[in-house]
Amino acid sequence: MTAAPLLFCPAPHCPGPGTAAPAASRPGRTRRALACGAALLVLAGAPALAQTFVPDASGRQGAALAPTESTGLSGMLADGTSLLRLPVVVAPSRPAQAAADDAEPDSPATLLADRIELSGDRVLTASGGVVAWYRGTRLIAERVVYDGAAGTMRIEGPIHLSEPGKAGSDDETVLIADAAQLDEGMRDGLLTGARLVLARELQLAAAEVRRSGEGRMTTLSHVVASSCQVCAEDPTPLWEIRARRITHDAETRRLHFERAQFRAFGLPVAMLPWFSAPDPTVDRMTGFLTPEMRTTSGLGVGVKLPYFITLGDSADLTLTPYLAASRTTTLELRYRQAFTDGALQLEGALSHDDLEDGSRGYLFGAARFRLPHDYWLGLQLQSVSDRPYLLDYDVTDADRLWSGVTLDRVASDRLVAARIGRYETFREGEDSATSPGLVADALWERRLRPGLLGGEAGLQFSVHGHRRSSDADGDGRDMMRGSARLDWQRVEILPGGVVGSVQTRIDADLYRIRDDASFDSSQARLTPIAAVEFRWPLISQGGGVTHVLEPVAQFVWSPRASEDDPIPNEDSTLVEFDEGNLFSIDRLPGRDVVEGGFRANLGLGWTRIDPAGWSLGLTAGRVLRSRPDPAFDQDGDMLSGRRSDWLLAATYSGPNGLAMANRALFDDDLTLHRNELRVGWLRPGLQLSAGYLWIDADTEPDRLEDVSELTATTGVQLAPGWRMTAEGRYDFAIDRAQKAELGLEYRNECVTVDLSVSRRFTSSDTVRADTDVGLSVRLGGFGRQRDGGAATVARRSCLR
Repeated sequence: MTAAPLLFCPAPHCPGPGTAAPAASRPGRTRRALACGAALLVLAGAPALAQTFVPDASGRQGAALAPTESTGLSGMLADGTSLLRLPVVVAPSRPAQAAADDAEPDSPATLLADRIELSGDRVLTASGGVVAWYRGTRLIAERVVYDGAAGTMRIEGPIHLSEPGKAGSDDETVLIADAAQLDEGMRDGLLTGARLVLARELQLAAAEVRRSGEGRMTTLSHVVASSCQVCAEDPTPLWEIRARRITHDAETRRLHFERAQFRAFGLPVAMLPWFSAPDPTVDRMTGFLTPEMRTTSGLGVGVKLPYFITLGDSADLTLTPYLAASRTTTLELRYRQAFTDGALQLEGALSHDDLEDGSRGYLFGAARFRLPHDYWLGLQLQSVSDRPYLLDYDVTDADRLWSGVTLDRVASDRLVAARIGRYETFREGEDSATSPGLVADALWERRLRPGLLGGEAGLQFSVHGHRRSSDADGDGRDMMRGSARLDWQRVEILPGGVVGSVQTRIDADLYRIRDDASFDSSQARLTPIAAVEFRWPLISQGGGVTHVLEPVAQFVWSPRASEDDPIPNEDSTLVEFDEGNLFSIDRLPGRDVVEGGFRANLGLGWTRIDPAGWSLGLTAGRVLRSRPDPAFDQDGDMLSGRRSDWLLAATYSGPNGLAMANRALFDDDLTLHRNELRVGWLRPGLQLSAGYLWIDADTEPDRLEDVSELTATTGVQLAPGWRMTAEGRYDFAIDRAQKAELGLEYRNECVTVDLSVSRRFTSSDTVRADTDVGLSVRLGGFGRQRDGGAATVARRSCLR
């Protein structure tokens, strides 16, 4: 959520207003803040983007990796890195003028009343249900006396002054008063017993209201401000601000308070001689953001006071000092700028604490720019003093950092992508010296439709290289590869409704290998692959129910690799077997190893579609080989040998928002090797996502323990305004929770309260277990409030 900051000044010398691109959340777990004791500062907040931790499960020597998403996308990537979200929207520096402001200056006024009298020297008196319109402004009153000579109006109430053209918009302003003395434009003048309502959120009740500057400045004397519902039987709001004077500037959209006292439940909490705050229409403004207090077991109780600075319409800077129980002194910084063809963001921090010796900190940066001919240039920088810093200060859960440059262009029939960068690993069991540090990739691909052969063809050229910092033989192996690929596929409908297809591919690879005496320094390889596939979709309908049965048989041949492969395997160390690659001609994800031999991929799919709105699907299959393929020996039993494990996958989707998917791998004796279950349930007031994973350690050579892990995330609307969220991960193999988080949020028309408790149980030589407790309070009516908290708001109403 992007929220407006609060301007706070001990004397009336606040910095000028400004706007910038909408705020972008930094990576890391969801921010949990504790309200500051100075309640007048708790006016707006901006929680960060939630992330999910992806643990390392390989335990193998680090392979040559590359980011799996383009720079600029947020979230945890498959290789363990984390990318920043970039600001890309530019906000206008001033609100758009209403159409009524462009009305002709000499446009006539319209007056309706039960009785109208004209007397004296151009004196008009209207009484009884008076309604007047002039240049977009509407006045409703009981009696109006207009002096044409003086150009003034004396009005008796109740009075209702508004601009109907702005009704329901962020610029809507309504004035209600007992009596008034206004000019003939109904903009400037004096109102008594008045109440000002801004954007249907913030109410300001005053003994006297004076308007000047063609309606720009509104000054309220002896005023009470609140966004809470106030009823006659309970006139005390949840919170209110009492002030001697409040001035609202409609152009800068700021509220200036003099001699202000903040009250909660009718009791005085704090008093300030002068301060300024944004009105409910503001997106961005220079000033202090919501103070935060964070309580952790590592750093203790700490407070953050971020100061937000707008630098023009498309740039901003946020400085955040952070002090925690005399255990840390930290300064955080974030700079963002949006351009016409791109955006950039830099964020970092420098800390002195008692958790580690010396100074600690991090620096993250990201940028993305559009180049001519639809090319995109991406830049990313990620550096940290030590891995625990990212967790201690709630920056990100990423266990690998990547810094580098990307260049890509995507069209309907061609692709160009290149990247070069450096990895820094923090994973257990991975050594930075023996893991590929510098990695470079380049790819060019073109899709073709040859007229002579028919079908679709593709041509691809790629280059890959990686370098380890170690010079040790074997462990410091460096590699470069140049590859070319030509593929062709054609699909035809055969007699009887059988769908037949033929597919061929040929790969040419040239390798250069250094610092490993086990392999020749140069290697060349040519690999052809040919496949034919037959599908027979059968459809049956009866009683509105549709059944689809589809047997599939795919036969593939490629040269079988020898036991002593002359090329080391760097990019295919992790292999999956699921319904997505059951009918793939090569199930190995990289280029260093190719699936070989003659094999038959056999499967059967069945789908039932019910008119009641639910559907059920089953997929079963396995791979049969003429001879075992040594390429799969390192990946356990699921694809090794002459017969693979049986694959059985089931999916269910119901009309009530429930969806389930399960995938199981088992052998001929029905011994379960792997099973993965995912459940999702989305209903009004309920969101549930859960998953269970089981992996038998005996089926994988490098795995020492079974994997038996349950993860779940849920959100429940308990009552109007009340929402509870929970997230957890439990490892049954070691009988211990890995992570637990509980949140409770309450939101009504004037306040949002968020309470959270989280615990990270995982600990190691570099990662400490940690408990985090937080509470945030955000008051409505100051700065534009955006949805993103509770699904519903507790709208309180007065008893009648």
